[in-house]
Amino acid sequence: MNLLLLEEADFVAPDRVLLNDRRLKHMQEVQGVAVGDTLRVGRMGGLLGSAEVLRLEPREAELRVQLAHPAPDKLPLTLVLALPRPKMLRRVFQTIATMGVPRLILVNSYRVEKSFWQTPFLLPEAIRENLILGLEQARDSVLPEVIIEKRLKPFAEDRLPAITAGTLGLLGHPGDYPPCPRGPVQQPVTLAIGPEGGWIPYEVEMLARAGLQPVQLGERILRVETAVTALLSRLF
Repeated sequence: MNLLLLEEADFVAPDRVLLNDRRLKHMQEVQGVAVGDTLRVGRMGGLLGSAEVLRLEPREAELRVQLAHPAPDKLPLTLVLALPRPKMLRRVFQTIATMGVPRLILVNSYRVEKSFWQTPFLLPEAIRENLILGLEQARDSVLPEVIIEKRLKPFAEDRLPAITAGTLGLLGHPGDYPPCPRGPVQQPVTLAIGPEGGWIPYEVEMLARAGLQPVQLGERILRVETAVTALLSRLF
């Protein structure tokens, strides 16, 4: 935990917070803090700063907070991602929050198993939990927006063109396509990444009509979480 994120409910005064959950346990067991120590903190959705430990008890800690700095800038990006398998989905949520993705749109694909949509990791509280873990890693306080689109065709035909308008639209897909551009790119990006087996030809054509140009990273087939990291690093 590189940043202690504070919720609105933690504040008992403008500059005081009380903690009694996993963050307290982390402070005690991992960081080994003591009264008088200073920690990096951030207010969820707001400023970053520092906090002094005023009181530390087995079941509660009191901190005095000073917040003065904005959160780091997000990437100029909308990421469209075919729903990965559940265990990978948790890591993807954490990765996109760490890397500064402001908006993630999860979509269906022919190669996405129907059972994936039943995972509890898609529950709002589970999504938020994993995004927070990513924010703590990156020292960020602003949650990405996560949108779920279970029907790819209506999304691609009715809503995606407005998203890609005015952006560099890219479709990550293995095959005989141009290499992904090397950044830093000079305009906002809409990037779509398919399942591990790639998009099927019909989906490639449909997404291309919506403004996404197919690009590739080479002959190797990457795991979804690896492809996300590789493409974002290459672009930004």
